[in-house]
Amino acid sequence: MLKLAIRWAVVAVALIVAVLIVPGIKVEGNAWIAVAVTAAILGLVNAFVRPVLAFLACGCIVATLGLFILVINAFTLWLSSWIAQNVFDVGFVVDGFWAAFWGALIVSIVSFILSMFVYDE
Repeated sequence: MLKLAIRWAVVAVALIVAVLIVPGIKVEGNAWIAVAVTAAILGLVNAFVRPVLAFLACGCIVATLGLFILVINAFTLWLSSWIAQNVFDVGFVVDGFWAAFWGALIVSIVSFILSMFVYDE
């Protein structure tokens, strides 16, 4: 359970960094709640939707030597934002594809760097 909470916190920090860096990503209302809810949603979308998308797009992934994964990551970030806004009514807004693309890239890099400092058995 602690491991799951640490991973959630890592994604939340990565989302905060993306909000600070990428112009098309913003939070409205209570920023802490928006980031916390969106981090949880992003974790669920990455666990359930992303593998299906990767399977369906495996031809594109192979043809682009893996670069299409960046498009899938952008879509999952945008989908998480859409779910957060429309289902949970929290204000984590991603304006368009390029904001989602750069935001997903920032979230991936920051999550990777922070995960290097987390002890894993």
